Amino acid sequence: MRLRVGETEAGQRLDQAAAALLGVPRAQVQRWARSGHLRLNGAAAKPSAQVREGDTIEADPPDPVAADVLPEPIPLAVLFEDDAVIVLDKAAGMVVHPAPGHAGGTLVNALLHHCRDLAGIGGVLRPGIVHRLDRGTSGVMVVAKHDAAHLALAEQFQTHEIERLYRTWVRTVPNEDRGHIDQPIGRHPRDRKRMSIVTRHGRDARTNWEVEKRYPASGIARLAIRPETGRTHQIRVHLSSNGMPLLGDDAYGRGRRAKGPVRFGRPALHAARLGFIHPTTGEPLSFEAELPEDLRELEARLEAREA
Repeated sequence: MRLRVGETEAGQRLDQAAAALLGVPRAQVQRWARSGHLRLNGAAAKPSAQVREGDTIEADPPDPVAADVLPEPIPLAVLFEDDAVIVLDKAAGMVVHPAPGHAGGTLVNALLHHCRDLAGIGGVLRPGIVHRLDRGTSGVMVVAKHDAAHLALAEQFQTHEIERLYRTWVRTVPNEDRGHIDQPIGRHPRDRKRMSIVTRHGRDARTNWEVEKRYPASGIARLAIRPETGRTHQIRVHLSSNGMPLLGDDAYGRGRRAKGPVRFGRPALHAARLGFIHPTTGEPLSFEAELPEDLRELEARLEAREA
């Protein structure tokens, strides 16, 4: 695989830039570099080497090894599947990757059981997670089944060619009908588990929002969100930082309460639509996920309060 360093990655460490471009864990990239499977401008380089715009990163992943994650027969809502990709409607509450505190019951565990034709993704026999939805977010996700599909999809995400539409319910009623947020996002200076627009090393982040419905009796509005970039917690951070915290978001909506008894048990965020170019056929594809039951119930409660 040959990748070109763009303006966004310029100045980063080699392992950081390669992980972002390839969509694989940074620790995996570091192992490749140390074993000679990652090169910078045709030469071996340390993971800490700084990259410049126009540099070429070459990745030659080793033969895949067995994953240490066990398959589990967890039901999946499959919207589309072929030998290159699988498109899912992820349930709220499902963690994507195993992590401390979530060794099992994740989307990856379910995919390993469901997909019997996986190739080596990132040097390990596992599904190729190209993008993630937070644990509390429901909706459409695409997963690659082999390296070529993974790389092609990762490039579409990097160049912002992916069509993405989210719906969210925020704890305010904006006066404006729409807006654009352009604020870099990075790690919170004091809480490493959170992201923030107040950061030394923020990455470019842009979010478009539009009001779909106002619920003045509850002090809530439903927004359509079209992010231009895909930073961690981008929608939650951008909206909260601009006075529109998500209903049910404890991490980024602290100190803000909706009028009346309207409560919600998770961040009210749903990935409603995902469009991309199929990595092998070149066909434009678009998929939609209906609102899950908890969000339909929320809508009904809000409508009832307006009556």
